[in-house]
Amino acid sequence: MAKTQKPSRSSLAVVELSVAIHHVFHAPVDKILWDVAEQTYAHKLLTGRRQIMQKLGEPNGHSVPAADFESEFDPFGAGHGCNSISAGLGMAVARDFKGKRDRVVAVINNETTMAGQVYEAMSNAGYLDSNMIVILNDSQHSLHPKLEEASKTPINALSKTLSKLQSSKLFRRFRELAKALTKKIGKGMYEWAAKVDEYARGMIGPPGSTLFEELGLYYIGPVDGHNIEDLVCVLNEVASLDSMGPVLVHVITKEELQVGDNQINAVANKIMEGASSSDTIPCGTRTYSDCFVEALISEAERHKDIVAVHAGMGMEPSLHLLKDVFAEKFFDVGMAEQHAVTFSAGLARGGLKPFCIIPSAFLQRAYDQVIHDVDRQKVPVRFIITSAGLVGSDGPIQCGPFDIAFMSCLPNMIVMAPSDEVELSHMVATAALIDDRPVCFRYPRGALSVTEQSFGSGIPIEVGQGRILAEGKDIALLGYGSMVQNCLRAQSVLSKLGVEVTVADARFCKPLDIKLLRNLCKNHSYLVTVEEGSIGGFASHVAQFLSLDGQLDAGIKWRPITLPDNYIEQASPKEQLAVAGLTGNHIAATALSLLGRTREALLLMC
Repeated sequence: MAKTQKPSRSSLAVVELSVAIHHVFHAPVDKILWDVAEQTYAHKLLTGRRQIMQKLGEPNGHSVPAADFESEFDPFGAGHGCNSISAGLGMAVARDFKGKRDRVVAVINNETTMAGQVYEAMSNAGYLDSNMIVILNDSQHSLHPKLEEASKTPINALSKTLSKLQSSKLFRRFRELAKALTKKIGKGMYEWAAKVDEYARGMIGPPGSTLFEELGLYYIGPVDGHNIEDLVCVLNEVASLDSMGPVLVHVITKEELQVGDNQINAVANKIMEGASSSDTIPCGTRTYSDCFVEALISEAERHKDIVAVHAGMGMEPSLHLLKDVFAEKFFDVGMAEQHAVTFSAGLARGGLKPFCIIPSAFLQRAYDQVIHDVDRQKVPVRFIITSAGLVGSDGPIQCGPFDIAFMSCLPNMIVMAPSDEVELSHMVATAALIDDRPVCFRYPRGALSVTEQSFGSGIPIEVGQGRILAEGKDIALLGYGSMVQNCLRAQSVLSKLGVEVTVADARFCKPLDIKLLRNLCKNHSYLVTVEEGSIGGFASHVAQFLSLDGQLDAGIKWRPITLPDNYIEQASPKEQLAVAGLTGNHIAATALSLLGRTREALLLMC
């Protein structure tokens, strides 16, 4: 793990658990599913992918295709979390239909228990009563939602004995026999015995454990996740039970690394602190998130009703600062994006100004709430879409290419994107003043491209107004969001080739700056639009306007540059932009091709 320079805290916490699972269950015949990719590195090493993992530490190792990471040992993709129980239950039901006898194991963790889909899946698993095993990797040592108020779940001789007893075949058969006898005696006796059973198990289990019983899963635990013998003993018992229904094994782990070699320990600690890959932002470099936090804090001084709601997996360091400053005005709901959106709508209806901060890839899960609870009712929620576009070594799992398309198609939504940190501060100020409809803006992950200095409070922008950054007569480049900077780089390249370029910053995808578009079409014969988003986004709105306004009939030659219609695998940010065709040279080559200078365009790409 030290060689690969990948975040390893989560995977190191489940090394013993991964070994025990593969010792007891026989993958790939038995299906082993994981909720989050960060926990799967030990699993991948144990299933023949050590060489591929080591390539990640090489200079060009980030470009290892995702297909090489997947194998027959991965029956379902580990993505944002909360999908393993649902997928595992589907596989268990399919197994039962086909008359097979393989086991299904789903591993979840504390973060994913914040997501509603986990409980939907557990409830359905309890109802269907299909045989499957859910393993809860509890690194927080508590099932209590407020960790600061919770007592740690103890692991001692008594808890070990009780866990082994709960998982034993003899105890389970005795319990089933007792259920059958009380049913024969009468319904009242059966219900009384069930209450006694629930009360007794609640007394010996940790706080919160009876929730799983209520959902229909047989609870076993807590089990020491770093004791191989205990894990193997419990898992062997669970694996040997037929017609047992769904079972949840509560495993306690520690996200701490203890290595004898001090040098390895130092490297590993550096990894765990965040230096995870070559696209890691150097210490001291300001990011878009830093500037957003600075701007929002400044804006909150003028608008006392501003509150912040955050959802998603983990928080960026700058958002921790926002949490400290906002105190009770900051709400981190974890992996509960649907709740975050409707909660924000409720805050807005109550007279506050909520800024709902969600990474692009995670906002996808809350789209129904965005439509019905916010946009349809014109509730003024301000969506801050982070990690928009390409995200380097996190690849397609955390990539955010779709938000421009799925937010801009909503009738009441104002959609904008800043081209730099100054524009970001202006858009924070603009969003704070919009009280009659929802608004969103996106910004990418990573370092700033313009300045490293602090700036003052933002100045509100007129909604739907773009701007021209440079003027030329040969061709116009219309950039959206962070791609404006690459348009300026393309202009620099083209100017050396004698091409005079106009560069415009659209600012808004919806509403479009119609006056700006008409002027660009009037004064130029060629137009190129550039965005770090999927097909169907900003370029689609431009195409709609150009066609309906008759600009295409009038002779304007237009080319859109978007992300390609496929998922871009993990790589460094520069490599990903090159693959996507969004670098300054790619934009310049498109412009030259449009101007009929094909040979120069090809030479530019060599």
